[in-house]
Amino acid sequence: MIKQIKSKARVADHGEVFTATREVDAMLDLVKQETERVDSRFLEPACGDGNFVAEILRRKLVAAKKRAIPPRKKKPLPLEFEKQSVIAVASIYGVDLMMDNVNACRRRLYDIWNDEYEAICKNEADDECREAVKFILRKNIVCGNALSLKVVNENGEDTDEPIVFSKWSFVMGTKIQRKDYRFDKLLAGEYEPTAKKKQRKTEPIAQLNLIDIPEEKSSDEGEFLRSYVTDYRRVQDYGE
Repeated sequence: MIKQIKSKARVADHGEVFTATREVDAMLDLVKQETERVDSRFLEPACGDGNFVAEILRRKLVAAKKRAIPPRKKKPLPLEFEKQSVIAVASIYGVDLMMDNVNACRRRLYDIWNDEYEAICKNEADDECREAVKFILRKNIVCGNALSLKVVNENGEDTDEPIVFSKWSFVMGTKIQRKDYRFDKLLAGEYEPTAKKKQRKTEPIAQLNLIDIPEEKSSDEGEFLRSYVTDYRRVQDYGE
């Protein structure tokens, strides 16, 4: 059973109460089809130590396993599962005020992924891929304030640094593209084509459970902060 609080002090100071398993499952079942898509992007703006994102990853890894099974076969191909599982991890994002929660969430997601990775890939499991997944989790699960859209310091206080998310997209074979975006500009629609931007201004901004990062098709996409293409096992070689 998941503990819903760590301490009364944290509840009083930060309003920290974790969502119970039953509620997590019920809420994710409302978007069941999306949780079973390997590449569907999710953002949990108050992720805690990962109750929601952990269950999302478990569901996505089931889908990754199915996608890695060739026609008329029963078992997934190890290298295809490896690629699909990286897509699953790279599509999950989280923000939390507390650094201990962020670290716990990253470890939790990594352990879920690695257990399935080792079970399927066995001797073909690769340490370079493991390091790549750890790096992706460092970029996707961040310590920040999802209300102010700022990175926070060790005391949970806002800094001047904006939250930045990386979008990961497979472009060809084993090549993956990373593009970094400011979270505040994403919500403001500054990376979107003009027509979509005007439409969004008329819509209230609700709490996100699916994150809408634009495709790179429009010439007026807006400023992004960093971009490169590399083998998906080598994303960590380009630094933070």
